[in-house]
Amino acid sequence: MNYHKDHEHGGSRRRLFTGVVAIAAAAGVVLTGCTSNTPKPAASSAGGSTAAAPAGNSGGAQAPGKKVRIMFSGPVADHGFLAAINRFAKEQAAKYPDVTFTALEAAPDAPSQIAAVQTAIAEKPDALIIFPQDGDQLTGVGKAATAAGIPVINLDRKFNDQSAYRMFLAGDNYKVGFNAGTYIGNKLKGKSDAVIGEITGIATLALTRERSEGFKDALAIHGLKVTRQVNASFTVQSGQAAMANLLAAAPKLDAVFNHDDDQNIGSEAAAAQANRKEFFIVGTAASNTMLKHIKNGDARIEADVTFTPAIAATAVSMARLIAQGRSSDDLAGLPLPSNMLIDSELVTKDNVAQYEKFGWD
Repeated sequence: MNYHKDHEHGGSRRRLFTGVVAIAAAAGVVLTGCTSNTPKPAASSAGGSTAAAPAGNSGGAQAPGKKVRIMFSGPVADHGFLAAINRFAKEQAAKYPDVTFTALEAAPDAPSQIAAVQTAIAEKPDALIIFPQDGDQLTGVGKAATAAGIPVINLDRKFNDQSAYRMFLAGDNYKVGFNAGTYIGNKLKGKSDAVIGEITGIATLALTRERSEGFKDALAIHGLKVTRQVNASFTVQSGQAAMANLLAAAPKLDAVFNHDDDQNIGSEAAAAQANRKEFFIVGTAASNTMLKHIKNGDARIEADVTFTPAIAATAVSMARLIAQGRSSDDLAGLPLPSNMLIDSELVTKDNVAQYEKFGWD
C-alpha cells in the first residue's frame, strides 16, 4: 500500500476535484487507467447503451439510473472510526432510490471476511465495496470478485495487486502525517532539542508506515525528528497504554502526534492521570471528542488532521456510478478514476466549526 510513493511531497501530484457527496476535504484523484473489471455500459430503458454522462448533461450523475445492488464488507467495528465507516455507507445508500444496499456481517478477522466475500460473490451483486481487515490477505478474494465480473471498490486498506479492484479509495495517509508534522514543526521552529513523540496505529499496516513517513519528512524540513515512537492498535485502551509507556520513557515532551483519535482518548487520559501538561497533541481523523477539545481550547489537544470515515459515503456513490456504467458530471465524459485519494486537512480552533458535521463517536 505504498501508493504515496507516486505522489511524494505533493510535487508530482495531479489533482482532479470531483463533485462527490459527503466529503469535507477536496478529493485528490489520480487517473491511472481502468483495470479489467470495468463494467460493460448499462442498458438504457430504450434498450441502448448508456455512455458516461458528459459534463452539463441534464441526466447527470445524481439523476436516477438503472437499479443496482451494492454489497459492503468490512471488519468488526471495534472502535468508533469503523462504526462511522458503516454508518456513512448506509446513510449514503439510503439517499439513492436506485440502490439496494446490503452490509455483510462484520468480520472479526481476515479469514472470516474472505468467507463472507466469497458468499457475496456467489450472489453476483452489481458492485462490491471491500474495507479489508488486511489488504494483503484480502487481495485474492478481490481478484476472485473481479474475475466474476463484479466491480470492486477497495476502501482504505489497499490490495497488493491492482487487478483486484476497479477503484481504490482512501484518505491520503502520507499527507496525514505530513500535515501533523508541518503543524508541529511550525510550533517548535528553532527548537532543535525538541522532544517529539509519535503514537502509531497498527505497526504492520502500510497506512501506518505512510503516516510515519509523512510525519518524518515534514519534521525534517524544520530540522526536527521523532524522538520516541510507540505503537498502539486504534483503540482507547491501546492508546492509553502507549501514552503511559511514552511518558515513562520521556521525562519531558514538547509534542506528540497520535495516529488515531480513538487512541487519542486513551492517550489524553494517561497524560491527565500523570499530570503531564508540558506538551501538546495533534490527533488524526477528527472525532467529535477531539473536535470538542480543540473548540474548547483544552490543554494538550491543539489540532487534528482529517481522515474522515465519510469516505465510505463516497465509496457508495462511486460504486453506484460504476455499476450503472456512468461517470461524474465533472469528468467531461471520462471514466471514473482507478485511484482516488482524499486529501488531509489541518483542523485547529480557527476552523473547527466547518468539520463538525463530519465528526464521529
